[in-house]
Amino acid sequence: MRQAAGDDDQGLARRVVAAGHESDGVRAARRRRRLEHRRHGRKTPREVDDLAASKVRPGTGDDGASSDTSSAEAGRGILLPPCLSHGAVSVIGRRREMEDAVAVKRTFLSSPPTAEAVDGCGGDEDFFAVYDGHGGARVAEACRDRMHVVLAEELLRLRLAGTAAPSAGDALGMKEALAASFARVDGEVVGGAAAGADADVDEARSRTVGSTAVVAVVGRRRIVVANCGDSRAVLSRAGVAVPLSTDHKPDRPDELQRVEAAGGRVINWNGSRVLGVLSTSRSIGDYYLKPYVSAEPEVTAVERTEKDEFLVLASDGLWDVVSNEMACRVARSCLNGHLAAAFPESVSGRSATDAAALLTELAISRGSKDNISVVVVELRRLRSRAGSRRASAPAGSEIKL
Repeated sequence: MRQAAGDDDQGLARRVVAAGHESDGVRAARRRRRLEHRRHGRKTPREVDDLAASKVRPGTGDDGASSDTSSAEAGRGILLPPCLSHGAVSVIGRRREMEDAVAVKRTFLSSPPTAEAVDGCGGDEDFFAVYDGHGGARVAEACRDRMHVVLAEELLRLRLAGTAAPSAGDALGMKEALAASFARVDGEVVGGAAAGADADVDEARSRTVGSTAVVAVVGRRRIVVANCGDSRAVLSRAGVAVPLSTDHKPDRPDELQRVEAAGGRVINWNGSRVLGVLSTSRSIGDYYLKPYVSAEPEVTAVERTEKDEFLVLASDGLWDVVSNEMACRVARSCLNGHLAAAFPESVSGRSATDAAALLTELAISRGSKDNISVVVVELRRLRSRAGSRRASAPAGSEIKL
């Protein structure tokens, strides 16, 4: 039996080798035919098929989702639209005061004088941000009003200095500008607190006001996210949740080391807190906790691909009770129309605003006790397999409760 098996194996080996020689001959013949076609200026059958396939379904991804570029163009990170639509929802939740703020600035670099003075930006970058205030809303509102303005100024300054191309297409320049913008806004609010400049807030209280900040600059080639605190940005890429920021918690090993190196302490008082007070180790403002609490952001840049579906930015009112994966599943089911088809009485549409509202309602139903702010940025149109339904809320609308 063993000898017979050995003979069979040898015969199989000979057939494989023969097939290999035959395939080499076939490949050589194909090469000769390709050369002959090119010599006479004709396209090969494969080239003809590829050209026909590219014309059959222009502007669609591998799962049927709409896209403005071919796969080759998307792979090079070019010509992808910054975003198709967006939706923002911000609710007070179970808190007595509303301390969150949301900023959405489409083509925020296109306003004069920046658009004229800055070469290469094209005004295509969109700005999205969520600010989660504590101790009051003053710092969050200041960030909402100033951060995108300061960022545009910093990009212009870098361009005029000749050190960077000010667009999301240039990751290094955008990172430098974001870091400088966070420092400037922090200096403005801390300076006002130190001087007691706010007439509506007494000086002692103004020193205890701060805000987290998560900012996303969405361009045609890249998405750049800057995070300071425990708000968060998550990207859905081909149905997979990709975190673009990491929470700054006092018990995070590197943050704990930084706080203690600055002379501070992390005390477990209803959770880990800086000096037993603040549950985040980085924020804008919080004058009384400097230098233990830093305003320096962590900046992440990712290349755009045709598989990028949407971006979710939210305060910890959502993330305390909803995981990255769950948030992306719910938003994706809303944007592709599955939820509207399955629950027409509860889900009225499939817009980005509908997705943001659903995530907010989910956080409340799961017992979130904080203000909840959610921004959903649609990067690619998802095809509905259950049939399309017209969205009830217009794209780009914002709800404030």
